[in-house]
Amino acid sequence: MKAKNLQAHFEKIRSNKAFELFVVGVIIFSALVIGVKTYPIPDSVSQLIIILDWLITLIFLVEITIRFLAEPIKRNFFKNAWNIFDTTIVAISIIPIEDSELAVIGRLIRIFRVLRMVSIIPELRMLLNSLLKALPRLGYVMLLMFIIFYIYAAVGTTFFADINPSLWGDIAHSLLTLFRVMTFEDWTDVMYETMEVYPFSWAFYLTFIFFTAFAFLNMIIGIVVNVLEEEHRELDREQGEPTLKELEAELKEIKALLKAKS
Repeated sequence: MKAKNLQAHFEKIRSNKAFELFVVGVIIFSALVIGVKTYPIPDSVSQLIIILDWLITLIFLVEITIRFLAEPIKRNFFKNAWNIFDTTIVAISIIPIEDSELAVIGRLIRIFRVLRMVSIIPELRMLLNSLLKALPRLGYVMLLMFIIFYIYAAVGTTFFADINPSLWGDIAHSLLTLFRVMTFEDWTDVMYETMEVYPFSWAFYLTFIFFTAFAFLNMIIGIVVNVLEEEHRELDREQGEPTLKELEAELKEIKALLKAKS
């Protein structure tokens, strides 16, 4: 009974909005500390940052412990991929490897602590889950997009290789040039250069931009938005359904009313 009350107490802390905001604030502060490390700083400030870094790690350890103790069935805690990710990040952060050959890995792990923002904020988790669920549908669009890229790259290499070998010398360079055209990075300079030899080469660029930058990218955005709407509807449906605890509470109230009438 005491263990159950303790678990309920930790669950109350975990679901507290102030606790969630505090953890988010610590994650943001951790990101700022990582950014400060990239600047040349005095030794005194460097020592302070090391202390702050360990303090942040300690807070994360306490937060993970609270979330674990708040779980009614402890083994279910590790069935959640985000819980495994958070625990791994915090566990590796505790290992003192700053002065060893693995110092680079230690710094990388601390950089990835910023990703904990996704595991803490449900809305960010929903966005990421929607993106992952959209990947199978996006695969076919990306495949078709690559086919268009490859065809245009082969055509570009055939006609424009002698004009500028650094841009159109082979299929790989042509693919990179077309990516530059798709992202509108000084693409007109590339077009005007080929138009000096092939005046109607503008049609090559305009049709490519229409297929990639307009048609395919809008299809990708549409798929992601559609999956995100499905996730929102699923969440609303789950929130609209009464939980088991709510049903049990309602059943107890009905029994109490029936006993009172009898």
